[in-house]
Amino acid sequence: MIQTTRDDFEVWLADMDDALERFKDQLPDDVRSRLDYSADSLDVVESWILSHYQDNLELLDRKESTSLDGLSRYVGEVFRKNLRAKWDIELKNQKDAYFGLPKLVGYSDSLNAECPLSLVTASANRRKGTFLSSVLRNMMKRFRPKQK
Repeated sequence: MIQTTRDDFEVWLADMDDALERFKDQLPDDVRSRLDYSADSLDVVESWILSHYQDNLELLDRKESTSLDGLSRYVGEVFRKNLRAKWDIELKNQKDAYFGLPKLVGYSDSLNAECPLSLVTASANRRKGTFLSSVLRNMMKRFRPKQK
């Protein structure tokens, strides 16, 4: 999931719809059918994460990279759609916390950014079941989507 060039990131973005379909295809029907890009669907995803991974280290294992990418893409798209954010990547400042990782920006007038991969791994460690949806709902209250 770490990108090293703008071209890599653009390819990653261009593959979004197909990658999301591949991710959903690996899920059971009862999970897949509830993925509607709503805040509530994040609880479904988080429940699946908690039933498959004991902690973030299991999720970060190299053999789970396809699942982690799919989870991060789905969570990111839910946040993007609900916050009217956009995908971006930092490739210049190596000290940036999200250097080389796709992140969401543009949902507020400040320099706020959110990295879906870090949200997914945090959910595996916090083991709440509602961590992802709580973060999104709090952000929706704080950063009302800009009118287009």
